[in-house]
Amino acid sequence: MKNKSYIGISFIVLVFGIWAVKEIGERFSKSDLVEIGPVPSFELTDQDNKTITDKDYLGKVYVVEFFFSTCPTICPVMNQNMVEIQNEYYGNPEFGIASITINPEYDTPKVLKQHAEDLGVKHYNWHFLTGDKDYIFNLAEKGFNLYAGQNDKVPGGFEHSGLFALVDKEGNIRCREDQYGNPILYYDGLEEEGVEAIKEDIRKLLAE
Repeated sequence: MKNKSYIGISFIVLVFGIWAVKEIGERFSKSDLVEIGPVPSFELTDQDNKTITDKDYLGKVYVVEFFFSTCPTICPVMNQNMVEIQNEYYGNPEFGIASITINPEYDTPKVLKQHAEDLGVKHYNWHFLTGDKDYIFNLAEKGFNLYAGQNDKVPGGFEHSGLFALVDKEGNIRCREDQYGNPILYYDGLEEEGVEAIKEDIRKLLAE
């Protein structure tokens, strides 16, 4: 009887061990999201006048957008969608947002702080970043391959992409594939479909 009991207990322990290893493996395994490459390094100033670099985001899953506070067209939509994303992961210390202005001459830390308050920003890892204009344009266009430029003929005087970049905890830009198996690179920050997609993929990266 003792041998049977011992064997029974051993079997239960073995089964539990296999289950635990499987669960742990799934918890820390890579998701199906494509790795595009490392996020470009940056060093900018946030709404609290603190220097923020890409290294400050290591260990966090974060979203990057380019915008400006006086934008009369797509930025209000992008910002509100980013607030929705913030609310989804509010209180999670492993999540963050980097909103980089393309009009730094106007968007000082003081202006950005007020802008953040007006939007209802609550997450302590959401930084509104400003700096040298040429540096930021170069970061957008050559670093992220996202268009940003000054154009006095358009409303607001600046043009930029409405896309969101998703970065994992190791500092790599990640994305899902489209229906044809091609990486989408970035997420649509203007449409509900894109916002829902990035919220889903943030969850995947947080679980890695």
